Amino acid sequence: MASAGAAGALVGLLFVAISVTTDRLTREGVDAQLHRIRAEAALTAFTNALAVSLFALVPGEKIGGTALAVSIVGIGFVTASLLSLIRLRPWHWSVVRDGLFLVGLVATFVIQLIQGAEVIAHPGDSGAVNTIAILVVVCFLVGVGRSWELIGGPSIGLSQEVTALIRGHERGRNHPGDDQPPTAGSPPPAGSPPAVG
Repeated sequence: MASAGAAGALVGLLFVAISVTTDRLTREGVDAQLHRIRAEAALTAFTNALAVSLFALVPGEKIGGTALAVSIVGIGFVTASLLSLIRLRPWHWSVVRDGLFLVGLVATFVIQLIQGAEVIAHPGDSGAVNTIAILVVVCFLVGVGRSWELIGGPSIGLSQEVTALIRGHERGRNHPGDDQPPTAGSPPPAGSPPAVG
């Protein structure tokens, strides 16, 4: 019940985020296409979590068939997104990163499909049901991450910060006098206004 409620709320918030960024979705170009792909990935992940969670509340053995059906639909959507990425030119890091992310999402849906078939074949297999539950949590995390990128949230990664730190260090070594204040009696830097008084 908690999972179904959270999924419903997150889908509603995703629609709000999409409506706020509608102008970015309707543009042409690589960035707009990446924005559309991220929106579709978030919606697919949240819809998967919502459907599995809701059908798990229905009495009887419903979770296996639901996990199987929703994963097939998810694989179809993600495959279409991957084909859309392949069409993009030129390729740069954000395109490759989104492609790797979509491959991971396909892997999630393939595992869910296998586990759904396992539950259908062996209804008493609690291990497969537990795996499906973990995959629902994974879909929540995927959807939240994609939604954050969708609204243009700041991205602070370890590799980015280490690279910026190293570049700043190298810049300081190459221009050692840039950060030091001028000493008394030294001429003012070129382009600075003349001293008054």
